[in-house]
Amino acid sequence: MDPDKLRIGTAGWSYPKGEGRWAGIFYPKGTRDELGYYSRRFNVVEVNVSFYRPLSPRMVESWVKRTPESFEFTVKLYQKFTHPKMYAETQGASEPATQKDVEQFKRGLDPLMKAKKFGCLLAQFPPSFKKDVATLGYLQELLESFKDYPVVVELRHGSWRRIPDVLNLLNTYRASWVWIDEPKFTTSVKQSFEPVGPIYYLRLHGRNREMWWKKEAGEHRYDYLYSETELQAFSQAIQANADRVKKVYVIANNHYRAKAAVNAIQLKAQLRLPVTGTYNPELVKEYPQLAELIKVEAQKASDGK
Repeated sequence: MDPDKLRIGTAGWSYPKGEGRWAGIFYPKGTRDELGYYSRRFNVVEVNVSFYRPLSPRMVESWVKRTPESFEFTVKLYQKFTHPKMYAETQGASEPATQKDVEQFKRGLDPLMKAKKFGCLLAQFPPSFKKDVATLGYLQELLESFKDYPVVVELRHGSWRRIPDVLNLLNTYRASWVWIDEPKFTTSVKQSFEPVGPIYYLRLHGRNREMWWKKEAGEHRYDYLYSETELQAFSQAIQANADRVKKVYVIANNHYRAKAAVNAIQLKAQLRLPVTGTYNPELVKEYPQLAELIKVEAQKASDGK
């Protein structure tokens, strides 16, 4: 397995408030440049703010400057493209996405493209997005709109299967199917660990089945820490399939109280990848299982290092 093609990180890096905050746990108290701190410990992050609004090129330029040359960002598509109902509820408008929306979203990616820090686009569809003629057609339109970018697609409803029309569509656009770990229900998509497409993109949402569908769950939906044994299944799948694809991304989204970062560190260790940087002592106090995996050092939070 070529370690240079493998990137492990988390979904988002900024969780400053609430019970599930990272401040004071992953980040030392007073850390001013959280992205700078994060990017010296992981080599990729999945951008989630892009789901709620198109990225500002100026903001993205700041990200580029604050991260190492080899760092990458994967970017979640704007909800107007993938969750139109949610967009209508939050924005009070129900107009469909237009070419103008496409161009605006692409402009936000330009600084990442120029800096060679862009990984791929994540098109995450809701569990209600069932496969039929209309949705298959819509997926084709979306892939056509972003055909110049590597795209990974998260299809969560059980009606999406590895059948010719789906596989042919993904293959036509060199798009990849996201492998998902989350609580499974009768309507959930069924997947093997076998990759579909040139990118092997694993998203680990946690397995908090009790809280998964509760409207009031909020951040508690992602309150789940994978065990070493559970992580071993992922590391074995990565080792078995890495040579079959161009790139591998593993994104932990079980972000409650930095559990995503904890599991990302553990996965790196299982795959014998270097666990870089020194860490906040509070992280080991909260998660003592990291004691033998990371270096702990008191450091000035203000420098982002």
